Amino acid sequence: MVSDKERRKELGDFLKIRRERLSPKDFSLPIGPRRRAKGLRREEVSQLAGVGITWYTWLEQGRDIQVSSEVLEAISRIFKLNKEEMEHLFLLGNQPLPSATMQNKRENIDRVVKNLLSQLGHCPAYVTDEKLNIVDWNKAAVVVFGDFHEMDERNRNAVWRCFTSQEYQNLFQNWEDHAQRLIAQFRLAYTRFVGDEWFKAMISELSERSPQFYEWWSNHEVLGTPCGKKTIIHPVAGKMIMDHITLQVYDTPELKVTIYQPRQENKTEERMKQLLR
Repeated sequence: MVSDKERRKELGDFLKIRRERLSPKDFSLPIGPRRRAKGLRREEVSQLAGVGITWYTWLEQGRDIQVSSEVLEAISRIFKLNKEEMEHLFLLGNQPLPSATMQNKRENIDRVVKNLLSQLGHCPAYVTDEKLNIVDWNKAAVVVFGDFHEMDERNRNAVWRCFTSQEYQNLFQNWEDHAQRLIAQFRLAYTRFVGDEWFKAMISELSERSPQFYEWWSNHEVLGTPCGKKTIIHPVAGKMIMDHITLQVYDTPELKVTIYQPRQENKTEERMKQLLR
């Protein structure tokens, strides 16, 4: 793990190099005959960013000081950073990315993930966020797990539907194992949001609706995203055997793609293709 000292040094080096790439002419600054600085001077950057020269000098020197998102945004504009460079700067500054940057990044990732889902063809697949809400899916997932388009927000949460929908529970030959693993994943997700009102309301409502949830939630089991074999009992296609895996989206870690890959066993692949036809 990178130490704070190393991170601050990396930040200082990045600022110094980017500062030296700029020309005073870009900012209508005078260039005197005795000027020896390469690029902008530190005092010029500090004036343009609206911060003190001493504070900015300490920032480039990697001193242990706090930097705000507002100052990083100002520096990004002065240094004319692109999206990737701006993200790099904010991460080194130990600050969350600006909402506009995150939104643009998320939109690009959503488009790529959506294309992936459609290309998976007869493999049921869906995307969940950090709260296990199902935020995207393909046609194969709809014909197996139900039409997510028709569900309200609560029923598009994987945990809520798992414990409140009898129709969903009937799909799994070993629903209890599936549900206990899912609740353990939900517990791990909750770790990042302890005290969050959304999680508190969801846990309270599920505890009232489902005795199994209440019992298993009290066990404090924690689990990541396991892969393995799932047996689906579909009301139309019958028994289908699939390999199950959940993958994390590298550029947006809060998103996970869950894929059910039909096996040749019990003609599952053919049954899926028939359902889709």
